[in-house]
Amino acid sequence: MARRVPRPMVQAETAAYWQAADEGRLLVKRCSACGEFHHYPRDLCPFCLSDATEWVEAAGTGTVYSFSTMGQGEAAYTLAYVTLDEGPTMLTNLVGADPSAFAIGQPVRVVFTPSEGGPAVPMFTPA
Repeated sequence: MARRVPRPMVQAETAAYWQAADEGRLLVKRCSACGEFHHYPRDLCPFCLSDATEWVEAAGTGTVYSFSTMGQGEAAYTLAYVTLDEGPTMLTNLVGADPSAFAIGQPVRVVFTPSEGGPAVPMFTPA
């Protein structure tokens, strides 16, 4: 039995992010004032507090920073921090391989998993 993905909470501030995910694109925010990329999506830059942020399409690739697998057998799922090639680190799931195959520093790429009645959710699989 495949693990169910709950419907994400979509707010006005994150609507573009979820719409892009539903289209198979990963967006991150970039600050026009300081140039830093950030994730999770929010209107204010966490580095300089500027409200001059813009959506930028990410490459969808990165490396596993840390991960932990919970459960056993088909009920197992793997939470991870993935550092995107653009710089920010995001909390996500690792999918598409046996959890024993995941490793810190492993290259990964984004895949989009349908949620229950909501937009697709970005997750990562070995590159």
